[in-house]
Amino acid sequence: MRGPRIRRGLSAVLLCPLLALSVVSRGGGGTAAPDADAEAAVGALLDRRAAALLRGDGDAYAATGVGAGLAEPRSVPLTAWSYRVRAVRLRGGTGTADVDLRYRLDGHDEGPVTVPRTVGLVRGADGAWRVAFERPAPGGPERLWDQGPVVAVRGARSLVLGVDRPTAELRLVAALADRAVSRVPDVWADDWARRVVVLVPSSSADMAALLGAPASAYRGVAAVTTGRSGVGEAAPADRIIVNPESYGLLTPEGRQVVMTHEATHVATRAHTTPATPLWLSEGYADWVGFRDTDRAPREVAPEVAQEVAGGRIPETLPSDADFALAPPVDAATWTGAYEESWTACDLIASRWGEERLAAFYRGVGAEDDEGAVAEAMVAVLGRTPERFVQEWRAALREEFG
Repeated sequence: MRGPRIRRGLSAVLLCPLLALSVVSRGGGGTAAPDADAEAAVGALLDRRAAALLRGDGDAYAATGVGAGLAEPRSVPLTAWSYRVRAVRLRGGTGTADVDLRYRLDGHDEGPVTVPRTVGLVRGADGAWRVAFERPAPGGPERLWDQGPVVAVRGARSLVLGVDRPTAELRLVAALADRAVSRVPDVWADDWARRVVVLVPSSSADMAALLGAPASAYRGVAAVTTGRSGVGEAAPADRIIVNPESYGLLTPEGRQVVMTHEATHVATRAHTTPATPLWLSEGYADWVGFRDTDRAPREVAPEVAQEVAGGRIPETLPSDADFALAPPVDAATWTGAYEESWTACDLIASRWGEERLAAFYRGVGAEDDEGAVAEAMVAVLGRTPERFVQEWRAALREEFG
């Protein structure tokens, strides 16, 4: 974290002869300074702020300073919320603090979410410090409550948090999420939380801000899932982030497919490692998403069907680069990568069985090297990657040619 630059030298003294600047720190980092009382006061202020938020005391929360989308008591179900002050910079009656915010969503996060934040400070006429603003640290992604007042809707197996979205819409999203959670165990029997957290921001630009990306990055994407791959049980729950603009254009069936796709990512997260190629993780999620629909292969993979009918059969399975959203995005390549991945997973499920497909996924994730896919293919499917690709290409030709 880089704070404001402190000019040291004669020019600074001449230009600001009356400017008092102190830098204090706790928990490591920063420069020690004699104003320990101010540091303690800021720490106590943030402790009071966190305690008021947790107990849903709106008046006490407001007394600590400017609020955010969490100013409404109990607007978000929380089981933990605390600040760790790393550095404080005071300049007269104002200042900033670099902090780590740690929080947990009640009923969903087994471990805390930790995010760096910047807190603005102002000293009132009574000499007490108050919060002037609280926002992401420079370069960090926003939290949903940075974008406005949050509305929470609980489903049977879901928690949906939205900003500037009708409550009725959030209830529909919760119903889709509940249905998605109920479908995944039919094919993925491994133990997982079997509940999801869904964030519904106001716009695609706000969705991108939650991901720390440019506004244009996710404009055509209906939803994404964020989380840490290969983590244990004591970890925060994944977040499914919905793009209300693109998601809203889908049919009801399309929305369910997307939600089931994302719920599959949540379910398989502990078995998804750097060794897992995107064609497998995205193809498997799509396969689960479409599994309970009546869609024919040509409807699920129209781009692939068109290419194969024209005599253009892919030579290899999609690479991770084919899924990139960084501009310039080739929409046909990006869409085709998902469709090709679905056809590969569908081939495994139809020829070797659904349980073998799940076992192959787990087998790849159990390794942590470049040979994981080849080893799992031989062990689970009895095929080398080269032979599997040959059979996959033949299956494409037979289905779409």
